[in-house]
Amino acid sequence: MSDKLFIFDTTLRDGEQVPGCQLNTVEKIQVAKQLEQLGVDVIEAGFPISSPGDYNSVIEISKAVTWPTICALTRAVEKDIDLAVQSLQYAKRKRIHTGIGTSDSHIKYKFNSTREEIIERAVAAVKYAKKYVEDVEFYAEDAGRTENEYLAQVIEAVIKAGATVVNIPDTTGYCLPQEYGDKIKYLMEHVDGIDKAIISTHCHNDLGMATANTLSGVINGARQVEVTVNGIGERAGNTSMEEIAMILKCHKHLGIDSHINTNKIYPISRMVSSLMNMPVQPNKAIVGRNAFAHSSGIHQDGVLKNVQTYEIIDPKDIGLDDNSILLTARSGRAALKYRLHVNGVDVDDEKKLDKIYQKFLKLADQKKEVTDADVLMLAGADTADTHAVRLDFLQVTTGMGVRSVASIGLDIAGQKFEAASTGNGPVDAAIKALKKIITKQMVMKEFTIQAISKGSDDVGKVHMQVEYDGQVYYGFGANTDIVTASVEAYIDCINKFRK
Repeated sequence: MSDKLFIFDTTLRDGEQVPGCQLNTVEKIQVAKQLEQLGVDVIEAGFPISSPGDYNSVIEISKAVTWPTICALTRAVEKDIDLAVQSLQYAKRKRIHTGIGTSDSHIKYKFNSTREEIIERAVAAVKYAKKYVEDVEFYAEDAGRTENEYLAQVIEAVIKAGATVVNIPDTTGYCLPQEYGDKIKYLMEHVDGIDKAIISTHCHNDLGMATANTLSGVINGARQVEVTVNGIGERAGNTSMEEIAMILKCHKHLGIDSHINTNKIYPISRMVSSLMNMPVQPNKAIVGRNAFAHSSGIHQDGVLKNVQTYEIIDPKDIGLDDNSILLTARSGRAALKYRLHVNGVDVDDEKKLDKIYQKFLKLADQKKEVTDADVLMLAGADTADTHAVRLDFLQVTTGMGVRSVASIGLDIAGQKFEAASTGNGPVDAAIKALKKIITKQMVMKEFTIQAISKGSDDVGKVHMQVEYDGQVYYGFGANTDIVTASVEAYIDCINKFRK
């Protein structure tokens, strides 16, 4: 019989900390429901003290899902725990995740404290949380750089205080796999009462070793892994849920089972990518566009003779439908609805489906074939109908040896405005024309263009950062015309700071 590995998904907490990828409560509920279907054991729904939005999201996710444990993050501070308890009031299964930094660097520079005081604070936080919930997880922040003997003292103390799960984060992604595995093994062998708690891994990918470190931790006794869909997260990201799930599926000799419904992996990967406007790199393991692509002649020949010569995973095992229904301008609503379903988006509201379908028809007239990525973009893009500032028209003249000129029309709360400008290229001209109407002091900090798939008729996605009044706002635009997409991204930023 296989050992059970608990999957703790932190896509909606640690994963959502990626700049520009924040989700609203409705979108978080969509993801949470898909995580439930995927079979995760714990959903870390947010950090309630950090913002009213996070607090409300924990409440609403608690109402929306049934089987997974809902977890709320706190610091080792009573007011954090009090608010977490309130946010979990509707959860069928609830957990408080509290903790404190344990490395000498954190103790000295972050807390200006001592090792003894840190243990006291850790124990006090666990005992306080235990008054309200039975399931308390303790995190020893920066455990990866914490000396093992002291870490064991902390873990032993919090287990005695009532912690049911002890989280050993490699917060900075510093550890080597052997080193991290040895750390888990040390705790298994030196912590009195370790059998009364589950050891959890939480690894970051700063040096590209998050998955390797997590697996090493599991092999050495950890029985919970903290992961995110697509490996998203702060800096270089977190351990990828799909990588751990498929490693265990492929290496059954390890005798460890995650119980993840792997057929749901690809749909939720696409959903998270679309909602967060965060494309998956093509060579990403398991869910990347090229994960099952073969260009080498030798590889192609081998795969055609026997797929297992170069593929260790059946694409259908992750829910990748390789017999896709292709979408063109002649496709109907049923085909569109099916492709949305395959990619993890269920649209039951006929009015909403009709809106997406109308956008689809316009796009299909511009492209020979509409891809899954295009469909997700159409379903996930904000509807400009509710925005205070909307693009009415854009006309650009450009070419070699010709000064670029742009004319633009905006609808601002029902009033019409027009302006024109020249610029160093079509995008520059269009933005300058827009700024003649919106005269606020805005500075573009970042401008990124990405093709969704390939081809001259492809939809271009533009991600933009604009600074206004000391704050940075993130905008997104998508269009087959990259100048229009750029202007839409800029307008998206404006609408966010006008709210």
